[in-house]
Amino acid sequence: MTEVSSLTGRLLVATPALADRHFDRAVVLLLDHDAEGSLGVVLNRPTPVGVGDILEGWGELAGDPGVVFQGGPVSLDSALGVAVIPGGPGCADPPLGWRPVHGAIGLVDLEAPPELLAAALGSLRIFAGYAGWGPGQLEEELVQGAWYVVESEPGDISAPRPEGLWRAVLRRQRSELAMIATYPDDPSLN
Repeated sequence: MTEVSSLTGRLLVATPALADRHFDRAVVLLLDHDAEGSLGVVLNRPTPVGVGDILEGWGELAGDPGVVFQGGPVSLDSALGVAVIPGGPGCADPPLGWRPVHGAIGLVDLEAPPELLAAALGSLRIFAGYAGWGPGQLEEELVQGAWYVVESEPGDISAPRPEGLWRAVLRRQRSELAMIATYPDDPSLN
């Protein structure tokens, strides 16, 4: 069996060649990646639904825009909370209800009372559903050239203009990937 190098905490940025409508120009934060499979959330798919409309008490803690994001096509009836805690896992007392994923980025227990985390949260996003891959499935997509893998930054979670995140993440790369940010939405119109 081939050993899987963990990509947890990194971003998957959809290549222009990816032909799946669920992931067109998507930026996915990988929350878990190992030999058992992968799980992540799409960071740039805001919905019109306010967080407070579906999760009482969490609306005031969600960053702008304070809406639920479509985290992916799997389990759209479930919610995941992803938050940045200043100091991350290295802080003296990580708050109850927060589990580190990568650096200062972690998962929030949405069953916990929001007031437990209120003082500690730097930013919070709520996702309906998630993106999931079975064992070896993501690795196959990477070989096929469906995704660019890049480092995440804590600010990716709370990008004020999530619809521009695909271009912004590519633009900050120090390689030829930065030029992909200018790729037209519809190349046939060139």
